[in-house]
Order: sequence, then C-alpha cells, then structure tokens
Amino acid sequence: MAETGATTPRERYRAQVRAEVKQRAWEQIATAGASALSLNAIAKQMGLSGPALYRYFAGRDELITELIRDAYRSLADAFRASAATGTGLAGLAHTLRAWALDDPQRYFLVYGTPVPGYHAPDDVTALAAEIMASLLDALADAPSADPSGPSGPSDGPSAPFAARLEGLGREWADGHPAPAAALRRALAFWTRLHGVLSLELAGHFTGMGFDPAHLFAAELTTLTGREDDGRSG
Repeated sequence: MAETGATTPRERYRAQVRAEVKQRAWEQIATAGASALSLNAIAKQMGLSGPALYRYFAGRDELITELIRDAYRSLADAFRASAATGTGLAGLAHTLRAWALDDPQRYFLVYGTPVPGYHAPDDVTALAAEIMASLLDALADAPSADPSGPSGPSDGPSAPFAARLEGLGREWADGHPAPAAALRRALAFWTRLHGVLSLELAGHFTGMGFDPAHLFAAELTTLTGREDDGRSG
C-alpha cells in the first residue's frame, strides 16, 4: 500500500505531462506571442490528440492562467527572499530587474500587452497584490526621497490623485494599511521602473549609446534619494 501523502504513478505522470505542456507553451509564446497559443499545436508536438491534451488543461485560458500564476508566484517568492535580507527598496528593484532579464517572455506575459479575450481569475489578482504588498512594506521603512517628488506636496497638482488613491487605492493595494502618500510612491516606483524594463526588454534602447542598467540605476536613485551602486545588496 502506498504511504499516506505519496503520489501515485498516475499522479506523477499527470504532473509530468502538465509540466511539458507548460514548457511547450512557453516555447510557443517566445515564437509567436501568448495570443497565438494553441493547445492543438502543443498536442501535435507531444504526439497526443487534441482531446487527450484537454484532459490535462480544459482550454487555452486555463493554460494561460497556470503560466501567469507560476510567473507571479516566482516573483512574489523572489521579493519575499529579497525582503528577508533587509535590502529594502533598492533590493526589490534589482530583484525585479534580475527576474525580468532572466526570462523576458515570462515578464511580458504578466506585464506586457494583455492577451485578447483572457480574464485572470481572482487568485491571480491576489498574487499580484502580494507582490505589491512587499513593495509597500519596504516603503514603510524607507524615508521619502523628496517632498516634491513621487508623493508630491499635499496641496500640489498631484493632491487630487492622492485623494483618489486614499479612497480607491485600498482596493488596488488589497487593503494594505499604507497611507496615501506611500501608495503614491509605490505607484511611481512601480510604473517608472517597469517603464525602463519594458523598453529595455523590447530592445528600444538598442543603438542609443548607453547601458540600460545605468538608466535603471538612475531612476532608482531618483525614487529613493540614495545613490545606487547597481547591486541588490
């Protein structure tokens, strides 16, 4: 009799097939993008019939959800490990860049152009909120770089937006208790660093004569008010 908690041969085989399907899906995405993902094409590559493959994934959307879930989970884990070392905002920023450069297709699946007709389930949204919570936690321990910077003065041009964040940002931040100013800084941090990363990974800095890593470091310095040496530690 099998030990309690041990997987059966059938369960192991199912896990292996699902893992291979996901690997071939990533290969398809790298070639033609997520919108061209085809379970029938994957089945043909694996020597299976279309109906046989649908025993492992009910459809394209379920497969995309698994890929997105894996991607978010890996970044959430990387952020948690970085936060545990006490590296703060700079550490999270370099963790994000390393994660993105390690697998650009994975990055673009979750932070690039949405897949037409696809809507992520609630648990995927919760994973994204977990990543943002790590950033908000780091911001709680970081001094503001500049009163007139990302958070903006309380009576300046950004005040109406800050007020909206105070009301609507709670949902966006999944109920995190950070004040509106921290939400604003998190949004600035997230959008500006993703902007640099997205352009870098898409090759838009090619031929411009500078190392994108230096631009990333310069943006990070602006956002944190501390000179960045390009290291996550």
